[in-house]
Amino acid sequence: LPTDPEFFKYLEECDKELLEFNDDDIADDQESDEEPKSVPKEEPKESVKPITMEMVDSWCKGAEDGKIGSIRSILQAFRRACHYGEDSGDNSAPKFSVMSGSVLDKVMHYVLKNMDSILRQLLGAPSSGGKKEKISELMMTNSWKRNGNLMRVYLVNALHMITEMTDDQMIAFTILRVRASAVFLAAFPSLLRKYVKTLLYTWARGRGAMPFISFLFLRDLCVQVGPDCLDTCLKGIYKAYLVNCKLSKSISGSKLQHIQFLGNCVKELYILDPQSAYQHAFVFIRQLAVILRGALTERGPKTSKDKKQKERNKPTNKQLEKSYQKVYDWQFIFCLELWTGVVCGCSSEENFRPLAYPLTQIIHGVACLVPSARYFPVRIRCVKMLNCIAEATGTFIPVSSLLLDMLEMKELRGRPDGGVGKAVNMFNVKQVDKKMVKTRAFQEACIYSVVDELAKHLAQWSYSVAFIEMSFLPLVQLRNFCKTIKADRFRKEMKDLIHQVEANVEFMSAKRA
Repeated sequence: LPTDPEFFKYLEECDKELLEFNDDDIADDQESDEEPKSVPKEEPKESVKPITMEMVDSWCKGAEDGKIGSIRSILQAFRRACHYGEDSGDNSAPKFSVMSGSVLDKVMHYVLKNMDSILRQLLGAPSSGGKKEKISELMMTNSWKRNGNLMRVYLVNALHMITEMTDDQMIAFTILRVRASAVFLAAFPSLLRKYVKTLLYTWARGRGAMPFISFLFLRDLCVQVGPDCLDTCLKGIYKAYLVNCKLSKSISGSKLQHIQFLGNCVKELYILDPQSAYQHAFVFIRQLAVILRGALTERGPKTSKDKKQKERNKPTNKQLEKSYQKVYDWQFIFCLELWTGVVCGCSSEENFRPLAYPLTQIIHGVACLVPSARYFPVRIRCVKMLNCIAEATGTFIPVSSLLLDMLEMKELRGRPDGGVGKAVNMFNVKQVDKKMVKTRAFQEACIYSVVDELAKHLAQWSYSVAFIEMSFLPLVQLRNFCKTIKADRFRKEMKDLIHQVEANVEFMSAKRA
């Protein structure tokens, strides 16, 4: 700077651009607490320079050669492109603000495709990937101190682009390209939090390829940045999953597939580090247990001496049904299925296996909460979950009683008097109305589901030395059902299962002898 105070004051008042050294737009992306200086009314407005294709081509060539001036210029143009059409909110016009559609497209695609490799070479970083420890070492070097802010400028403006755009394909492309620079977010904690929040939103609400690409970005952050980011992602992704599970009584096939995809993503993230995931899983599973306990114990006061007062304080049927609906809700059911998948995926981890027991208790309690035929779809889902846990952990879970109790109910034993009815998909509904319970289609769906799940349960222990004792009661009840049921198709289905079980009993008897 000049040493003459009067000359410096003249430059400050009349020609501010000479004091900014072409870094004004780069500095705009840094957080600053300084208030903007007042601009004299007499100051003439700066001329607006259009960005031409020739300028962009020269910057691109210079950036590939590692010229710092060209890199700064192309990043400045990228910033203008990301904020194109927005009101700058100040009186000074930017140096480069006007560009045609073709120029904007060129700038966007070049920066998103090449800036990661250019900045890695400039900063002396690994050509791809990396870990938080490597970035911590890199931040101590002179190259980072001189040019590390360029990476922040690139990431900040790319995030602005992701949050402001409305085209799903362009958002997905931007996330895909910025994902290559994920590890550098370890150097900018506040920016990292913003990225996690944005990616969770695009993962949960996006369409097409956007959810999948967003999840891959989140997974890279968890692997490369470390435990701090992992804890934030584990909490955030579960909460985002809960929001998507708020549904009505029935669910469409496409929505069910989307929720299953989201659930698989959550499982994948929790399985990355079972030791860290255990703490979160314990808390969230406990929340489900508290909700179930509330539904089981909501029966009104038990210590009142006055019988009339006791009768008066009893909850109505509507109140009881409302308490049950907190459990028989899609959100609760999908959470149970989610933690079943997580526990099964981490079944080989000794520190994670203890969660299988309380989760099994919750699922069993949900299946028995309301022993009504209207809620058979929920019971079948619970049995499927219990069979998965038993298979993954190698632990016996007595699910046969849940299935055989269904066969004892009159809705499955008697002749349906509600007509044929519509076909019932047991996994698209959580409850059925009273008219549906009396139809032939509902009876058929329930009986076939019982046979399938009972066969899976017995097949898991078909080589167990205790199979003879384990299958004794199921055989007795299946034979009794065959005697009382009048429909030939159901009787044939049961006889086939009985024949398979009896054959396995003979096999085990010979081996035991």
